[in-house]
Amino acid sequence: MRLWKAVALTLAFMSMDISVTTAIYVLSLSDRSLLEDIRDFNVFDSLLDLWATCLVRSCLLLGVTIHMAKNIALGPQRLRASWPVITLMCLGVGIYAMVKLLLFSEVRSHIQDPWFWALFVWTYVSLAASFLLWWLLSMVRPDAESLEPGVGDEAEGFAEQASGATLKKLLACTKPDMALLIVGAFFLIIAALGETFLPYYTGRAIDGIVIQKSMGQFSTIVIVMCVLVVGSSFAAGIRGGIFSLIFARLNIRLRNCLFSSLVSQETSFFDENRTGDLISRLTSDTTMVSDLVSQNINIFLRNTVKVTGVVVFMFSLSWQLSLVTFMGFPIIMMVSNVYGKYYKRLSKEVQSALAQASSTAEETISAIKTVRSFANEEEEAKVYSQKLQQVYKLNKKEAAAYTYYVWGSGLTLLVVQVSILYYGGHLVISGQMTSGSLISFIIYEFVLGDCMESVGSIYSGLMQGVGAAEKVFEFIDRKPTMVHNGSLAPDHLEGRVDFENVTFSYRTRPHTQVLKNVSFSLAPGKVTALVGPSGSGKSSCVSILANFYPLEDGQVLLDGQPISAYEHKYLHRMISLVSQEPVLFARSIRDNIAYGLPEGTFADVIEASKKANAHDFIKELHDRYDTETGERGAQLSGGQKQRVALARALVRKPPVLILDEATSALDAESEYLIQQAIHDNLQKRTMLIITHRLSTVKQAHHIVVLDKGRVVQQGTHQELIAQGGLYARLLQRQMLKLEPATDYTPSHKESPANGGHKA
Repeated sequence: MRLWKAVALTLAFMSMDISVTTAIYVLSLSDRSLLEDIRDFNVFDSLLDLWATCLVRSCLLLGVTIHMAKNIALGPQRLRASWPVITLMCLGVGIYAMVKLLLFSEVRSHIQDPWFWALFVWTYVSLAASFLLWWLLSMVRPDAESLEPGVGDEAEGFAEQASGATLKKLLACTKPDMALLIVGAFFLIIAALGETFLPYYTGRAIDGIVIQKSMGQFSTIVIVMCVLVVGSSFAAGIRGGIFSLIFARLNIRLRNCLFSSLVSQETSFFDENRTGDLISRLTSDTTMVSDLVSQNINIFLRNTVKVTGVVVFMFSLSWQLSLVTFMGFPIIMMVSNVYGKYYKRLSKEVQSALAQASSTAEETISAIKTVRSFANEEEEAKVYSQKLQQVYKLNKKEAAAYTYYVWGSGLTLLVVQVSILYYGGHLVISGQMTSGSLISFIIYEFVLGDCMESVGSIYSGLMQGVGAAEKVFEFIDRKPTMVHNGSLAPDHLEGRVDFENVTFSYRTRPHTQVLKNVSFSLAPGKVTALVGPSGSGKSSCVSILANFYPLEDGQVLLDGQPISAYEHKYLHRMISLVSQEPVLFARSIRDNIAYGLPEGTFADVIEASKKANAHDFIKELHDRYDTETGERGAQLSGGQKQRVALARALVRKPPVLILDEATSALDAESEYLIQQAIHDNLQKRTMLIITHRLSTVKQAHHIVVLDKGRVVQQGTHQELIAQGGLYARLLQRQMLKLEPATDYTPSHKESPANGGHKA
């Protein structure tokens, strides 16, 4: 549908609206003329004011149509921005129609007039049509002049759809607790119904005192109220306990799902996402989701039952007062809707700001020795304070939004309450209801007001929880780009490794090729050494051999098969890596050595410890193999950590062993003993070492020299010395003690997460 069709449809409806409204109004003038009705207008018996509301909405639609015809480029956008105008107009006319109904109810003959009811119903039909036409005109696209959603509306619609989908996912996570939910809902209904009946019996008790003046009737009602209070309190306690249990289980379930998803992601994912952000999602966000959702769904269900019962009782007591009550609630709902959307957006920004602050704190605390060594504590505190100031600015916006929300909803509720009291007094004086019924109604109105206020807080709370849940489910639903779906797991592995024309770059630096057409082989029973300047690609070769990253081109073969074809657990039992800065977990030494190897025995742990020259120092510890290593192995020295890490690799008896500066923190005697233990069993193992120590390099059967991501030399120590070139220069510099042979840079400064890679 094009613009002119939309304009024609609007003009046609306006003509019909004016015609129908005028016809009904004229037919209602049975005993007087139009001029007499205008001159002697009486709000209690004339429909002139309802006819005038038709002119108001028609003039508004006419102005919008003219504006659209003159300015198709900006018209739809301005209409979308002015949604509050049409909303307030429709609410105002609808509320006035309700007021007109109440005024006519004071004159019994007029409320029975069929023309009044025809105009009353037509007013609401025309309001709905006006709202729909406004929406159609605002959806016109300037380019094709077709009635299609604009970009802003698509984004808003997508956001609403995403929020609904996230809420459905959260509710789907509670399916295992469906039986508990049913039991909790049963007691929730009992508690809510008990609370709903109390105001009704309060009114009856007052009538028993004031009107019947019967002590027996009054006592009976009080006993009934006591039973209701006890039963409702008992049911409410069970309901609260059950819902707390359900959403505690939800919290655990969310954390398990999120952690399982995180540990299954590819290595590049952790290069691109800071550890602090991930920990924030795993701790604060999941807790916020479970707490907010549990609290708000509990309140929502309870209020839904209470509102249903309250509305039934209110209409049974007085339909006139019920209409007065519900006049203000559409305004409160509109205010709550606007506030909820704004609060949801703010809550997402708050969560992001908190995650950044947590990441800064985690980074600083984990590197506190480095911070202290540079006396930079005050600067780190300033950085953290600046991050918190960003959170505080958003919190101020949240506080201001909440203030405006309370002003709007509170003022509306106050106006409604005063109106009920005034009109209710009129009904009691005129004998249309009893004083006890009025008191019951006022209590119900307060209960309904509390419920509506809770609905507003429920919406904002749910949106805050949904905002946090969207970030959680973003990681839960994320599929790793590098899937370990290999299935090869042969009984025997020889251990031959071939790099064939390997080209590689990190995803965090896609335009920088770290390895360029690299080819070399590792033979079983042989030691191969990788040497070269810092940044030449040595550690990148190790990461690729461990199948941490996908290749751009080429392939790495293990016994003639691509390493990606091997089953994930099998591959990492066959290939063991020991780095210069090994990571130990905050567990016992025994658990660290047997890490990832559940079938290993304690005898295997001791044997591997002896080969790694770790058994002697472990025996001297107070708890021996049950000694806790502390966070990241902080309770052990650097050399002790390396030996435990080496034992962790040797306990698997891997066919392929990779040592990346694995003995750099050891003294010469310890390194010699370890090398002897490894070389004694070398006929069954393929060994790749990265080291700058001349003694280790000279013992290698084959040396591969890398420079700027390319293989520049290969051969034995003597062959490379004879060739000259880069290897000879590096060796000469080391012997002259001008600089290390490999210009080694610590790996933690070259990790992807710190802006570079140890290559």
